[in-house]
Amino acid sequence: MRPRRHHNPKKRIAPTPTKARKSQLADVAMHVRYVGNPDHKRNPGDYRLTPPSRPRPGKSLCDVAGIFTRAEAQELLKKGIREGLVSEQASEGWPRLVWMIKGDTVLEARLDNVERGTYHGYPLEPTDPFCDSVRERWSS
Repeated sequence: MRPRRHHNPKKRIAPTPTKARKSQLADVAMHVRYVGNPDHKRNPGDYRLTPPSRPRPGKSLCDVAGIFTRAEAQELLKKGIREGLVSEQASEGWPRLVWMIKGDTVLEARLDNVERGTYHGYPLEPTDPFCDSVRERWSS
């Protein structure tokens, strides 16, 4: 697999949320759903994807982060939202991007479906300078 070699310098985490914004984010976290994407899976785990897995060259794989259950991915997504690790851009109240950390791996989740509030995620390249921004805001 060919690793992604470019990083998006325009990516930004929204400012630290106010108390009111934290309440909004908590509500979003209650309704969000992680669905996954076969392009980022070698081991399909319990994601019920169709096809189960279809790793593509240039796509990072969730397998390197050791996330093999939808429940774990769902909890990480919710935690990223509650922590305010969301992009400034949103669609109909859903953050376009959400970041979280598992072990030493920084993960990014992307909004898949605005009507349903569903996301898929993938690890960022360890060389991506944006990873440092996520690590600074993540609380273990």
